[in-house]
Amino acid sequence: ALAQGRRRDRAAQRTLTGPHRDELAVTMASKGQPAAECSTGEQKAMLIAITLAHAALAGSAPGEAERPRLLLLDEVAAHLDPLRREALFDRLRQGGAQVWLTGTEIAPFAAIAEEAAIWRVRDGAAERV
Repeated sequence: ALAQGRRRDRAAQRTLTGPHRDELAVTMASKGQPAAECSTGEQKAMLIAITLAHAALAGSAPGEAERPRLLLLDEVAAHLDPLRREALFDRLRQGGAQVWLTGTEIAPFAAIAEEAAIWRVRDGAAERV
């Protein structure tokens, strides 16, 4: 399909066929409910689960040496309830990647404050708290 569509893609100045054109249907298995009908917190939890699954798959291919892994998660804890937040932190502890979490408030990270390096960024400067 890609080879056959090259002329059409050139005319459109973009690729009209491929995985970027597909929709991903996500369902909350425990409820049998489409993501669009779930709460914001449930949707965030599903998105985080997909992101972590992708990171695990991208770690290294079979037969390759393990590559260093780094996860950058921006405001990941903001929409999670305490139970889901703790589950996220447990999963990150087991993942084997270096993890950078950002947030505008320290409260969502209270459960990991003793084991995390916490930095405050303000006015263009970073200081360890």
